[in-house]
Parts: sequence; C-alpha cells; structure tokens
Amino acid sequence: MEAKPLSLYYALLSILLKPQMTLRTVPLITKFLVFFLVVSVFQPHGSSSDGSTEKEKTLAMVKPDGVSGNHTDGIKNVILESGFSICREMIVHLSEESVALFYAEHASKSFFPSLVRYMTSGPVLVMVLEKENAIADWRSLIGPTDALKAKVTHPHSIRAMCGLDAEKNCVHGSDSPQSAEREILFFFKEMSSGRVGTKHDEL
Repeated sequence: MEAKPLSLYYALLSILLKPQMTLRTVPLITKFLVFFLVVSVFQPHGSSSDGSTEKEKTLAMVKPDGVSGNHTDGIKNVILESGFSICREMIVHLSEESVALFYAEHASKSFFPSLVRYMTSGPVLVMVLEKENAIADWRSLIGPTDALKAKVTHPHSIRAMCGLDAEKNCVHGSDSPQSAEREILFFFKEMSSGRVGTKHDEL
C-alpha cells in the first residue's frame, strides 16, 4: 500500500476510535475501511485492471554472414534464454529491390551499393520476437551497430560475438515501436508492396 492511502487509512481509524464516536456511526466507517483496504490490495499501482502487463513485438534479423556462419541456432538460443518468444520466423533470400526498399533512407549514401551486395549475398533469417520491453531489450542484447566497437564496449553482445564491422554486423533490430511495426509488415504482410514506411535509423 502506498504512503498516501496508508496515511488516509490511519486518519480514518483515529476518527473511528475517538471516544465521542456514536455506535450508529461506527458500522458505516468500518464498512468504508474494509472497502478501502480491499481496493488497495487488489488494484496495485502501475498495473492493468486484469493484472497483466502488455507485451511488445519487435523484428529481429540474422543477416547473411550470421546465417552462412552457422550462428542462427546460437542466436535463437540466446533469444529464448533471454525471455523472448519467437512468434513468427522465415528464411528468405532478399532481392536487390527488397533491400533497396527496406534501406531506402540510405540510398544516397556512399556505402549503399556495398550494403545491397552484402544483404543479397545469401539468405537471412527474419523473426518476430515478443516480450515485455522487447524493442529495447533486443537492442541491448545485440549491442552497438559497429561490431568492432561492440567487441570493446559490449563484449558479450551478439554483434561482438558474431559481427565483423559496422556493415557486416550479423543482426538487425527495430529501433522504435514505429520501426518495429513497419518492419514486421514489410516481411510478413506486404513484402512486395511499397505501402509500408521505409525509414530505418540503423543497419
């Protein structure tokens, strides 16, 4: 019980115990106190009415170097051991058009042709992960975008263990709820459509 409701409870109790309290008033205040206690116990602060906590979905991708390097099973084990559920998964070999659409915001950058070659060099494993705080937790698990930096600052992250550099960094994770929604739709509902938003802040 929080401090404010508790102080209110004691204030009511002190009124109840005053000598001048009439016998007629006692049952009324007693009923109120019982009701107050029941509500305080069964409606804890910060939880939903049914006691459940809303789960979140995010998109995870094992890139071509992760698949060809036989890291998929190890990565999936880490995912499950970290409390995620894998809702959906598929292996797909991306076309140049699909990569260009998925990474459209990088199209004008010098590394874009290399990125397209890399992402089309072999199949990728795409997964929809679910848990509480899934987006932030998956991002934390994979580590910084640059795998070389990850090896120094986050040596136990997936990118530190499997990635090579900022481009060949083995895995991808959505960076926001909006990105997660777009990316999940891109692969699992509208992969060949141009209707899904294409902004992704990292590789």
